[in-house]
Amino acid sequence: MPKTQEFVVQTAGEIWTTDVVLAPKAMAEVDAAAIASGIPGYDLMERAGQAVAATALRSFPEANRYIVLCGPGNNGGDGYVAARELAACGASAELYHVEELDRLSGDARTAFERCHLPANPLPTYQMQPGDVIIDAIFGAGLSRDLPPELAERINAITAAGLPVLAVDLPSGIDGATGEMRGAAFTASKTVTFMAQKPGHLLLPGRDHCGSVEIVDIGIPRRMVEAARGALKRNHPGLWQADLPRANLADHKYRRGHVSVFSGPFNGTGACRLSAAAAARSGAGIVAVAARRSAVAALVPHLTSIMLHSVDNELDLAHYLDDPRHQTFVLGPGFGDFAQARSFALAIGHAQRTLVLDADGITAFKGKVDELRDAFADVTPRLVLTPHEGEFHRLFPEIAAENAKGKVEKTRDAAGLLGAIVVYKGADTVIAAPDGSAAINDNAPPWLATAGSGDVLAGMIAGLIAQRVPPFAASCAAVYLHGEAAKLAGSPMTAEDLLEAITAAMASITQD
Repeated sequence: MPKTQEFVVQTAGEIWTTDVVLAPKAMAEVDAAAIASGIPGYDLMERAGQAVAATALRSFPEANRYIVLCGPGNNGGDGYVAARELAACGASAELYHVEELDRLSGDARTAFERCHLPANPLPTYQMQPGDVIIDAIFGAGLSRDLPPELAERINAITAAGLPVLAVDLPSGIDGATGEMRGAAFTASKTVTFMAQKPGHLLLPGRDHCGSVEIVDIGIPRRMVEAARGALKRNHPGLWQADLPRANLADHKYRRGHVSVFSGPFNGTGACRLSAAAAARSGAGIVAVAARRSAVAALVPHLTSIMLHSVDNELDLAHYLDDPRHQTFVLGPGFGDFAQARSFALAIGHAQRTLVLDADGITAFKGKVDELRDAFADVTPRLVLTPHEGEFHRLFPEIAAENAKGKVEKTRDAAGLLGAIVVYKGADTVIAAPDGSAAINDNAPPWLATAGSGDVLAGMIAGLIAQRVPPFAASCAAVYLHGEAAKLAGSPMTAEDLLEAITAAMASITQD
């Protein structure tokens, strides 16, 4: 079951944050830059291995044996250092190598030679109760399927229920995409170095990591910052400064106007959820724009939410004549694909901002070019919030690129549309056309309930209406959506989620 990731940061004197996310290739460049600056690579390996040993002793003091499984690269080198340190502390440590020892070279060879513990082929390992596995086989650099015999061994250890401490990333998880490469350890804890990798945050990798410790092994922070690029972990530090603050000079129109389109007479619940979420997110005025046939169904349910009749394209044109009507939500429960396309294009050509969700997304299947052209602008005015099925329908070619992970696919979709794309899930990815992207990991499992996506669409629109930039508004709304779900607790309905938005926002915006 997808869970919120826990991060613990160990530092060597510097303040370290957990929003830095480095792809394996970028991390390799950081390592190379550190070595080129005069920091011996073996010193980095020593610090990494020592950190692993310390974590093993601290987290699994009850272990009868520490079984250290070492691969042929630097991840294996970290394992050899860890095994040596464990033995030096009086712990029982046994070494097993996955590939032939003559493949070891460089710093990993040095680590092995300084270990002075016998190393045995992995197939000779016999599991015993009380064993703790230290997985130093592949780490974050894996980008290919595991050999079948290794996958079989990993599955056997997993079936035995032995605790696993992973070095960098559980072996079998692709560090760039979070995908499983045939099989993967499920770790109780993972120790990684300098920065988290996408595989720690994206599913299914996140479910295989356990709690994650990010250890500073002495690479200057400036080198990490130089390599971090535009990918981040979504948290308040990214967007908190953009959120609106209460001002005595405010009035309702200054705080923004959101219009949410309603579905038919028997489908008004989704729009009411979106409208209420926009209001609870701080929008000054929220209105439901409804077909005449649905007005009677909406009247008994709307109090602070205004109601307007927008039955067709001509009605919408008149509605758009009011310059205060700037931010729209279209799609939740809407139903009519042809009218959804027509309304969305009219909003785009009128230079307004649109959050397109649910039926609004599906309505543009095979017609992405029309949507892009209607919202072409320097600053994105369109936000899409697809779940996996909607993403596949709207972007079939991008979705079919199996070599790419969720981050790359979301970025490609955002670039194609010139829009903010919020690719929803337990590991929601938010991306902008300029390549900026954030991975969200605070959503509890019970957020997967009917209507929660309608609430999210309204929250995004509510923040945009208050002049929060669309990318920041999307990141903030996704995070606050998860926090509200935590406050609501399990089991939860979308109505419960609405009630928790105010408290979630207050916890972030309070000085």
